[in-house]
Amino acid sequence: MGIFEKIFGKGKPQIALFVDGPNVIRKQLSVDLREVKRKVSEYGNIRFAKIYLDQYASDKLIEAMVNQGFVPQITTGDVDVTLAVEATEQIVSPKVDIVAIMSRDTDFIPVLNKIKEHGKESMVVGVEPGFSVALKNTADYLIMVKAKERSMGGRAKKKG
Repeated sequence: MGIFEKIFGKGKPQIALFVDGPNVIRKQLSVDLREVKRKVSEYGNIRFAKIYLDQYASDKLIEAMVNQGFVPQITTGDVDVTLAVEATEQIVSPKVDIVAIMSRDTDFIPVLNKIKEHGKESMVVGVEPGFSVALKNTADYLIMVKAKERSMGGRAKKKG
């Protein structure tokens, strides 16, 4: 324990932020990851922020994630499995109080349950559309981020 913690108490909670890249970084969604970090940091200090990408992620995307303050983790297998393992490892870290996962699907419910079972707090950062209600109801904290949907080709129909 550092001198400042001894004098002033524990201080702000420490947060580990994990982002399910393929699930939330999509061409049809426009998500501002700087805004995500700003909202998460309202709950404590972000100790680290990792974004998980598959092996097909472009160099340009990887560079953009680094520029936004994320550590890219490139996986050759299932992104969800790697993220789940690394998030679950935070259960034993004395340096992390809250484990935050940004995703839209239910794959991470067992991870969130295990985190809570071991006395840590859990946070979900959700993105609409397609955010799971079950995921929302599992976390201790919920932050919703609005994505701007982009049209993926085709012309808009005129009302009339």
